[in-house]
Amino acid sequence: MQLIVLWDIDHTLIDNAGVSKETYADAFTALAGFPAAEPARTEGRTDRLIMRDMFLRHGMPVPDWPAIEAALAHAGEERFDDLRARGTALPGVRDALKAVSEQEGWVSSVLTGNIAANARVKLSAFGLDPLLDLPVGAYGEDAAQRPDLVAVARSRVRQLRGMRGDVPVVLVGDTPRDVEAALSTDSGIIAVASGIHSEEELTAAEAPMVLPDLSDTAGLLEILASFAA
Repeated sequence: MQLIVLWDIDHTLIDNAGVSKETYADAFTALAGFPAAEPARTEGRTDRLIMRDMFLRHGMPVPDWPAIEAALAHAGEERFDDLRARGTALPGVRDALKAVSEQEGWVSSVLTGNIAANARVKLSAFGLDPLLDLPVGAYGEDAAQRPDLVAVARSRVRQLRGMRGDVPVVLVGDTPRDVEAALSTDSGIIAVASGIHSEEELTAAEAPMVLPDLSDTAGLLEILASFAA
């Protein structure tokens, strides 16, 4: 039985304690030459959209993506110690990732709006990176819209791990955008009310399965196994 499990990072696997918004602010300041007047709007958006929105709200032209990506990567690396000191891995995450990584025939990676460099910073701050197959993940530099990241991950799993193209995909995430990305790409979805969105909000977004958190490892494995083929 094969399965591709793709985890969101912020508020699904970790609590970044506000460090993410500080990272976006730092990157904006480095590029614009002055501090942002208001914080980044995140909530499941990709880094491409988050940074584009910041510049447009300040009435400024949007820099070329390579410059934005470099500024984000530098800012993320500079905030590593802050993240490790203030943030945390969420309840049950370490056990859940370890259990999924041990399932024969399964690939466990990430689908995140973060650029790959900052995804690694966030996961490594809490020692989670060895539990995920990060080379086959999909990241904020790969597409502007979250649903498009599903095809990116599918392609990488096929090319790098030799899986056939019809292996089921399940997303695990905490926002309505995670739900939308799954439903619009015929993927499974396990929504987790560990971020700012309540179980009721995620259900209203048409998530068929909503968990309060990832602390029930056995129950999570059972749900994931029901998607495998």
